[in-house]
Amino acid sequence: MHRSHKQLVAVRRAILLPIDSTFSTDQPMKLTPSERSTFRAQAHALDPVVIIGEAGLTESVLKEIDASLNSHGLIKIRVFGDDRVARVDIYETICSKLEAAPVQHIGKLLVIYRPKKDLEKTPSAKKGRGMREVTVVKPSASGTKRPTVTKVLLKGNERVTTGGSIKRAKKRQTSPKKLSSSRG
Repeated sequence: MHRSHKQLVAVRRAILLPIDSTFSTDQPMKLTPSERSTFRAQAHALDPVVIIGEAGLTESVLKEIDASLNSHGLIKIRVFGDDRVARVDIYETICSKLEAAPVQHIGKLLVIYRPKKDLEKTPSAKKGRGMREVTVVKPSASGTKRPTVTKVLLKGNERVTTGGSIKRAKKRQTSPKKLSSSRG
């Protein structure tokens, strides 16, 4: 299926919508062959995170790819459509707009890498341990039936006893003598 240059330009314009200036237009980052090989091996087990449909590469799809790259670093994208030239254009556009490195393009799957952005975590105001889920296994009374398994959410000051019941921790007792001797 040979197309003229005008037809290819028309297909490219139909798929690649104008994108606002929130994304960069710099060149994609470069990978060494050994890095590319390592990323290809890692991407083998990945499932596609983003799927580009008939509407093509829209601004919302680019934002989703950007969010996926921020959280995962290495992602797979599936592009529906039989036009190989259009898929190559989409691949190049994603890499240039999002400053990502092209890793692999096989059929309708695109693999893209960009280093994860370090998100600064702000420490929460409250201290102490949060809720945690604990599995409690209690044997049956007769010993011949299956044990009962329950999952329980525990607060920071609670614990599970040997019998499977939940107890809250008591405040530490301080003796009046220790209090008076530490003041003086």
